[in-house]
Amino acid sequence: MRSVDEQLARALAAAVRPAPVRVAIAEAQGLLCAEEVVAERSLPGFDQAAVDGYAVRSIDTQPAADGAEVQLPVVGEIASGSRQPRRLQPGQAVRVATGAPLPTLADAVLPLGFTDGHHAKVTVHTPVPSAGYVRRTGEDVQTGDVAVRRGAVIGSAQVGLLAAVGRSKVLVYPRPRVSVISVGDELVDVDRSPGQGQVYDVNSYALAAAARDAGAEVNRVGIVSTDVKRLREVVEGRLAQSEVVVIAGGVGGEVAEEIRSAISELGDVDMTRVAMHPGSVQGFGRLGPDAVPTFLLPGNPVSALVVFEVVVRPLIRAAQGKRNPHRRVVSARLLSPLTSTKARRGFLRGQLLRDEATGEYLVQPLGMSGTHLLTSLAEANCLILVDEDTVEVAVGHEVQVSFLAQRG
Repeated sequence: MRSVDEQLARALAAAVRPAPVRVAIAEAQGLLCAEEVVAERSLPGFDQAAVDGYAVRSIDTQPAADGAEVQLPVVGEIASGSRQPRRLQPGQAVRVATGAPLPTLADAVLPLGFTDGHHAKVTVHTPVPSAGYVRRTGEDVQTGDVAVRRGAVIGSAQVGLLAAVGRSKVLVYPRPRVSVISVGDELVDVDRSPGQGQVYDVNSYALAAAARDAGAEVNRVGIVSTDVKRLREVVEGRLAQSEVVVIAGGVGGEVAEEIRSAISELGDVDMTRVAMHPGSVQGFGRLGPDAVPTFLLPGNPVSALVVFEVVVRPLIRAAQGKRNPHRRVVSARLLSPLTSTKARRGFLRGQLLRDEATGEYLVQPLGMSGTHLLTSLAEANCLILVDEDTVEVAVGHEVQVSFLAQRG
């Protein structure tokens, strides 16, 4: 029996990052930048007002020696977006809007709130220092600076920065393409009524959602019969268009043999038992001329989702270039006793809570009566990790807990 760590290492070794593509910045969110984006102009590109007020020389706003009020004639107005050059003379002020370019000689902006707000002659209530309320040229980014670095995740701020430096497109690593196939002659799609001995196809929907949550571009192929020729054609077609292929429903009995027979010409799939539960029996291989990582998962939806979470999801995250492809793990105190299978690492469903007073994590085991209970997985927000040599854990003991997707 293979260890979980060994099976995971085999999978991660097969992760292949898709070749970079250039996309519009509006489509780049969530992807990894594949280039050093160098600013070709400064940001801001000119000295500009940070607030509505008056462009002034800061020295002209300082209190007079005799204590008299400082008043400055207002000799014009500059709106944001103005392209007309202006020059300020000593002892003058120019009304400016936020974002407006400063006139020559002005070194500060006097906010409206520091004045009486008059248009012809403004009275200064509070002086301003040099550079006060001014966005200086290149203050954010200077020409030649790296605005967005290679390997950075492009979020909303990065999209804004790309726009600010004039980039409409950016080179990124695209989402890995994942194809999800359900195999089984007993399966029917959810828009049909199952007959005697038939069940709904749960796996292709659930696993496609899990792959999408992991950051993949997903093609849910749906149900494919166990006919050898048909199955081989479908798998071969998906290998040419995928970085990862997931086949659910064929890791035991005659179905597993039929699947292996169907894809044997495409490469070797290693069917093995992994020291974990649920989902011990699983398969993995690299198929086709591009050695595409291909997973065979159990037909039981809970087992399939757990194996996906433990082995497939990290590969997808690694293919995106994530430095740490694994979920966050924390320690939590057990609220109910649990049992685990001897000599297998347990990945047991749980609901993670937090004590508001102490900040301590608490976890309630779910679905202890059976691995087939999908409702308990739907309620879970974590997996409780139990070592291979542990069979029982009592209330109050600390256990390791892996986060699942956060609920909104």
